[in-house]
Amino acid sequence: MNGNQIKNARLLASCTQQEAARKLNVTQAYLSMVERGTRPVSGELASKAVQVFEVPATALPLPSDPHGSHDAAFLAAAFAALGYAGFSHLRGAARMNPAEVMIGALDCENLDARVTEALPWLPVAYPELDWEWLMRNARLRDRQNRLGFVVALAGQVAGARGNAALAETLAEKVKKLEPSRLAAEGTLCRESMTQAERKWLRAHRSPTAEHWNLLTDLTHHGLGHAFQ
Repeated sequence: MNGNQIKNARLLASCTQQEAARKLNVTQAYLSMVERGTRPVSGELASKAVQVFEVPATALPLPSDPHGSHDAAFLAAAFAALGYAGFSHLRGAARMNPAEVMIGALDCENLDARVTEALPWLPVAYPELDWEWLMRNARLRDRQNRLGFVVALAGQVAGARGNAALAETLAEKVKKLEPSRLAAEGTLCRESMTQAERKWLRAHRSPTAEHWNLLTDLTHHGLGHAFQ
């Protein structure tokens, strides 16, 4: 989160700088410097701003060192909090930045199939997420093939739905991951699959999965229900 985002959230809430400073428990002078960009947004201020104002999920604070993988229940609740219809029956989870949710899911060795199917929804619902942070952390964890595949599927979904502009935007993100594509074969968060399953998928996976060296049967054709 940056000062401009705090300012926009304040203006959207029709708050004067003085009123906002009082709600954020800071001085008006300090808030003025934050909004002008002469003072950084601390984690404490960012968390407070999220509570006080309506801010987009992509403006939520991102950790410098993500926690890593999460269990299926945690991730399902995180998707629900971000608006994913497939888990709309879940309530009570705090919103997380969608980039952090993506990394947390991609870092799982074995992920619930329903959560895996939700992954391409994130780039479609939040195309303005922090791509630099996301790609950097994916590479640090050797998850760039998983991310490249997921974003490619998201782009295919966008194209099939007639959103050419979004499809093009996502295709550009995929291109940025191409130079770091790993040659080693992997799975889309299903490392526990048997050798027989691996052999079958090796012969029947989609061209997109083959390109990203992943053993998965997930395609954009089977994701229509996930994007309702």
